[in-house]
Parts: sequence; C-alpha cells; structure tokens
Amino acid sequence: MKITIVGAGVGGLVTALLLRRQGHEVTLYEKESQVGGCIARESNGEFSIDQGPTIVLLPHLLREILRQAGIPDEAVELLPCDPLYDIYESDGTKWTKWRDPDKQATEIERCYRGGGSDFRRYMADMERIFDYGYEAFLSRTFVKKRAFLTLRNLAFLARSRAYRALKPFTASYFRDPRLQDAYSLQSLYIGGAPRKAPALYGLIPYSEHRHGIWYIKGGFRHLADVLEQACRDSGVTIRCSAPVTAIHVEKGVCKGVTVAGEAALCDAVVFNGDYPMLDGILQGWRGRKKKKFRPSSGTLLIYLGVDKRWEGVGAHQFFFPESMDYHMADLFQMGRLSVDPTFYVFNPAAIDSAAAPEGKSVLYVRVPVPASEEIDWDMAGEAVVSRVLDKAERILFPGLKQAIRWQKVRTPRDAARQGQYLGGSFGIAPILTQIGAFRPQVKPLGVERLYAVGASVHPGGGVPIVMQGARLLSETICKELGS
Repeated sequence: MKITIVGAGVGGLVTALLLRRQGHEVTLYEKESQVGGCIARESNGEFSIDQGPTIVLLPHLLREILRQAGIPDEAVELLPCDPLYDIYESDGTKWTKWRDPDKQATEIERCYRGGGSDFRRYMADMERIFDYGYEAFLSRTFVKKRAFLTLRNLAFLARSRAYRALKPFTASYFRDPRLQDAYSLQSLYIGGAPRKAPALYGLIPYSEHRHGIWYIKGGFRHLADVLEQACRDSGVTIRCSAPVTAIHVEKGVCKGVTVAGEAALCDAVVFNGDYPMLDGILQGWRGRKKKKFRPSSGTLLIYLGVDKRWEGVGAHQFFFPESMDYHMADLFQMGRLSVDPTFYVFNPAAIDSAAAPEGKSVLYVRVPVPASEEIDWDMAGEAVVSRVLDKAERILFPGLKQAIRWQKVRTPRDAARQGQYLGGSFGIAPILTQIGAFRPQVKPLGVERLYAVGASVHPGGGVPIVMQGARLLSETICKELGS
C-alpha cells in the first residue's frame, strides 16, 4: 500500500517506521523545515535546548516501541534523574522527590508531619490501580465506545474512584494541601486542570516513582534525529517545507492529498497534525458535524543561554505560588495571567555536561498560561517573564539575569501560528469527555483509509504515549490493509 503521512512529529515518524516494516510505501510531508514537531530544538547557534518536552516517563514503553520500529537501545541513551526533582514552596520550604518510596516517605515526613504515612497509603493503592489502568486504557483503541464502557472497566472506575477529578482524589490521601498540589501538578504535564482532569491521571505521579524520570542524552531533539535517520535508511520518503493544504475524500474513501498545489494520490492517509485542525483541510466529506474540543492549557516558554553554572542545582525544579488554587482559577476559569504562577525550570547541564558550552548553562522555564491569542503577549507576557526570572534568581539561581547571553520567549500565540489548536501546548484538554473512547481515535471519522495520530488522539499526550498511539495505529492499519 502507498501511505501518506501528514506531519513529521514523533507520532508521524514512529508510524512511518512501523508501517515501513509492514512493507508499505510511506511518504511523510512536513510543513516545517525540519522534522520533530514538538520535539524540535531552539538554538541561537551557541546555545541549544529542547523546544517542548523535557521529561521522559514510562521509559520501558519508549524502549519497547523503538525496538519494534527497528531502533536498537544503544541509539538512544537514557539517563536516570534521581532525585526526580526539587519543589520550592512559597513559605521557603524546599523538599525533594525521590524515586525510592522509602526515601520519599522519609523526606515527606521531614517536611510534613504525618505525610509519610499518607504517601505510603497512596502508593499502595496506586500500585493496585496502575497495571489495570495501563492495560485497559493505554494499550487499546476504542473505535466503538462500547469497547471502553465494559462492565469490567466501569467496575474498575468505580472501585478506584478514577472518575473523580485528580485534586479531590489526591486530597483523599494527603492531608496537607501542599502535598495535594505536589501529587496533582502532573496534570499540567498534559495541559489539564487538577480540578478537572480525571483521577486516572494520578497514574502519572505514581509512575514517577515506579518507573523514574529520565533524560535522553542530547535532548529530545536527538530522538527526532534518530527517528528521521531510521526512516530514511528504511526507505521512507520525507519532504520538509511541504505543507499539505487538502486531504481528499471521494464517496467516503480517502484518496490522497494536495501538496504545493499538486495532487498526490495514495491508498491511505495518516494525519499527524493537531487533530482538530484536520477539519480545515478535509475536502469531499459530509459526515456528521465534528464536535468542538476544549484545548489544553498553553505555556509561556523561556529559553536562556547563560554564562554560568550553579553547583548543587538539579535538572528539574518546580516553584509553587502562595496559592495554587488561585493560580489554577486564573489559568483555567478566568483565562488570565497570574501575578504569582507556578513554574518549572529545566537545567540539563546538571545531568548532561555536554548540554551547554563548558562553564555555561542552558535553562528552560515553563509557565502554565491560558491557551489564548487574545492576551497581549508582548506586554503582559513580558511582565510574567520578568517576575518569574526574578523569583528564580532570588530562590535558586543567584546572578541569573546578569549572566543571560541569549533569551527567547515562545507564547501560545506562537504555538497557534505553528498549528497547535487554539494555542494549547498539549493538544485537546484531558477532561472526562475527551479521554478514552471520548477522545479522537486512530480511525477518527466515518472515512475509510483515513487515520490519525498525535497528542490529541487516544491514548493522549506525552512522547511515549504518542508513540503508543502510533503503535496502535500501525496495528489497526495492518488489520485493515494487510502488510
């Protein structure tokens, strides 16, 4: 079969490799000048840093899918982050998240009396939930909703209380509100509100302890380079700076695409853009009206190259505001920028000395913000950048602002212009009506030979999870089109 993939993000690249191994003829079209999508790189020539994701969760899943795609383990080196990260509270408390549960319980008890026993109870319950949740919800597609709403799955949701919102679920284990925040903030990894994202996403903080947090040596961009080279070596055709302007459907069957004004016929099409954007280029189909989706939160990203390294500072740090609830209300309810937001700082030179020139550092600062193009990002965004850098300098990075030699800011406005739905950084929001069977599937519409993969498609966002979606998609295509 001749298969066209629209978009060379991680989902498109992995799909291309898996389909090529099935024997299909695969062509990738990418609108940007380089492949990678969200795992592209920001650089000024001297300093380089990942543009989007920085944390690897579920490393075993990433390894497993890479092997299936024909990429050996030694092609991608994973470095463990332990401690996982540091948390800086607004009252001056600093505590560390460790992978080892016993060490973590001791650390929590040191800072929050009674918190150690709360943590142990949380881990015991999550251990019982994780394996079933992983198999039932991350390892299969739900083209038909009844495959999701089985009696067994419904019983699991009721027993585990995974239908509840994440923050109330976490509060049923941790008495201290600060610990509740520390074990709910992970919904922000995928652009979800702790009070709206289903408790099923509590599997993320549990996975941090069970599987660890990892870093790809060379950054996520190295993964993109490896995938691109493997595609080219296997015979996949990659065309960059080639935006697809139309996907054509005739009598309910996908027939091909238009690229640079020319038609390119094929046997099947895989869409790897942000799924809601498919509506703008799909031609010749008059099926049911597509539902409107709620976007994930956006991010204000600050990339820095600095003439300094800080001893004793780890790779990952989270800075909490005085009130996480106020910040989340600003972000998800009011749609405005917070005066005192939470933010995350990534310092890759702490784990990979080659991440920056000798004696220098690259820093990546992520601030959760509304997915909005209406905000005055030039003025209001600049004020947030200034406040965040002031706080980071005061608490952990002395001399930071004076040492900056390169700075670049990326806003939801930039994300929207690059094709991310309404400026959201993580696809559609992880809310109850947009997960599992209620999320777009690998075969999302009543169109034969049209498929989809990416963060907005089940099973969801995060690089290993998108790769899992690519595997589920390749299995579906194998069943429907053969190999």
